[in-house]
Amino acid sequence: MNELGFEFEHPWVLLFLALLPLYAWLRGKSGQAAALLYPDVGLLRAVSSPVREAAGSLRLFLRLATVAALIVAIAGPRTVSKEIERETEGLDIMLVVDLSWSMMALDMSTPREEVTRWQASHSVIQDFISKRPDDRIGAVVFSGKPYLLSPITINRDWVSKGVDRMHIGIIREAGTAIGDGVAMALDRMKNLKGKNSKVLILLTDGDDNMSKAILPVPSAELAAALGIRLYTVGLGKNEPTVLPQFDLRTGTLIRDPFGKTIPMQTINPANYEMLEKMAKLTNGRFFRALDKDELSRVYEEINRLERTEVKIRESVTYESHRYAWIVAAFALLLAELLLGLYRPRAP
Repeated sequence: MNELGFEFEHPWVLLFLALLPLYAWLRGKSGQAAALLYPDVGLLRAVSSPVREAAGSLRLFLRLATVAALIVAIAGPRTVSKEIERETEGLDIMLVVDLSWSMMALDMSTPREEVTRWQASHSVIQDFISKRPDDRIGAVVFSGKPYLLSPITINRDWVSKGVDRMHIGIIREAGTAIGDGVAMALDRMKNLKGKNSKVLILLTDGDDNMSKAILPVPSAELAAALGIRLYTVGLGKNEPTVLPQFDLRTGTLIRDPFGKTIPMQTINPANYEMLEKMAKLTNGRFFRALDKDELSRVYEEINRLERTEVKIRESVTYESHRYAWIVAAFALLLAELLLGLYRPRAP
């Protein structure tokens, strides 16, 4: 990135410019009275010359401009070019996000706002993605079956748009396949080239009941073997919660004629002990979030823990314009001399 600016190497020299108006004023003052008195000064016009030139004469202007140009040249006008290079050692981050039906529970609502678990998660995940400009990010979503939402990429907008397209019900296989979701993310991370640190962030509100290939704890052991740190986030209250009816096609709540949600079934809380064990196996951390504010603080904490190292190299170069002002000064001086030759003062 180039940042261009104009400056003077010795700006204090410009103070001498303030003397030029004083010099012009002094040059414009009348001289002393003549020693001899004549009844008709017109008789002397042919043999006398002006005592001093007027301050506004062209020759005086050229002279002042010449001096001004020399003062500017001595001050050292120059253009500053600043080259900044950013070297980053980013992270490879895989988001594993639960899209099971239980994410439509409303236990994250406030007295003033009705909020589903997915609505709270969606907002926080998008904010997290926006704050990782130097990292490569990918995402896996799961319900009863996992799906790759985005491979690891530096294109944050692609991942963000993918998250925007998600809603509860878009994965028709019901249930919660935590182990399979983590395994799919690990499979996408195991062959990544480079020395970047690798992090997996699992967000879920339930317990595994649909994994077929690998269970959650063994998937964490696999992550540890691959050197991938795992952060687990358990969402929702630690008690049975009512799940309202919703439209699988759009992920929107279904309401009765009075605008109230319609209870569908009771769901169990997440398996927090299992999530904590998974995190510990990889030297990661386990977090609980009971509402949107807590969930936001969880991702802020992860953002703080997983810092991207950025090295800044800055070099400054200067392009001098002094010689241009010197040339301008000589051109003005030459103009004054030529004007004196072709328009001499009266003898």
